[in-house]
Amino acid sequence: MEKLINDFSFGLFFFQLGIVTILILLLKKYAWGPILNAIDNREEGIRKALKAAEEARLEMQNLKSDNEKLMREAREERDQMLKEAREIKQNMITEASTEAEEKANDMIAKAKTAIQAEKQSAMADIKAQMADLSIDIAEKMVKNELSNKDKQMQLVDNMLKEVELN
Repeated sequence: MEKLINDFSFGLFFFQLGIVTILILLLKKYAWGPILNAIDNREEGIRKALKAAEEARLEMQNLKSDNEKLMREAREERDQMLKEAREIKQNMITEASTEAEEKANDMIAKAKTAIQAEKQSAMADIKAQMADLSIDIAEKMVKNELSNKDKQMQLVDNMLKEVELN
């Protein structure tokens, strides 16, 4: 190290100092400045990208929560529609059952009425036939009884006695 101190020259020192200063200034202007600007621009781009990614993440969370909300609402609406459909089906079944029962009761009542009318008609027909038969029998009996003069007189007397008694 002594040799360096003995061979030290102030002119050479200042000359080298000037060259290093110029070299530092040139590097600063043409190399470090653009490099630092590029690094700053890249850092700013990364910050913007991170911010955009965070915003996108928040937006995705919002969309996810909105999507879940819409799905929940859709499920509730579907459940409500199914419930209403079941109620409508049950009402339709009840109405159809009631209507069928009313029609059946009406048909039974009409059938009973028709049966009663047929029964009365048959009874009237039987009575009419019985009356005709009774008249025929009475006619034959009276002919038989009236063929004899004594029997005719006896019949008239019996009829008169019955009329007087009643």
